[in-house]
Amino acid sequence: MENTFYQTKFKARHMINASMKKILVALSMALFVAVSANAQRIAYVDVNTILESIPEYQAAQQELDKLASTWRQEIAQEYDKIKGLYNRYQAEQVLLSDDARKQREDEIMEKEKQVRDLQKDKFGPEGELFKRRQELVRPIQDRVYAAIEEYANERGYDFIFDKSGSTGMIFTNPQYDKTSDIMDKLK
Repeated sequence: MENTFYQTKFKARHMINASMKKILVALSMALFVAVSANAQRIAYVDVNTILESIPEYQAAQQELDKLASTWRQEIAQEYDKIKGLYNRYQAEQVLLSDDARKQREDEIMEKEKQVRDLQKDKFGPEGELFKRRQELVRPIQDRVYAAIEEYANERGYDFIFDKSGSTGMIFTNPQYDKTSDIMDKLK
């Protein structure tokens, strides 16, 4: 009987010690998370708003839009020419020999390929519009990002998110919006 008493007492003490350890670990983790969360400074900016406030960026966008519009018109004119060739081919098709029909079809297909290539050269991922955008807009973007980085270092921010990008931000507290501060820094 005495043995059972000590066994029960030992088990109870062991259970209390195990519970205390769990509580201490949980409190330590909660404290660590709280200290870590308070140690990080976070802000966000709207890079599009900043860029649109810069006159050089607006001028670059206008130039790019004008260039793109000109190229679209050229391509549309070329497609109109192809449509004319096709319509003429349709009208004369019954009068043409097999060789002449094949030659006209090949000519129309070649013209279409040339226009698609022109379209790719102007608007493709490595096209002239992309290269021109890199020349005009990239230096402005680099200036903005440098200003953001300088601002973050001066003010001790750990993270600055771009509100206008696809960052997946669902909610933002306006007190952390530092867009106007960066715009002032760029003036």
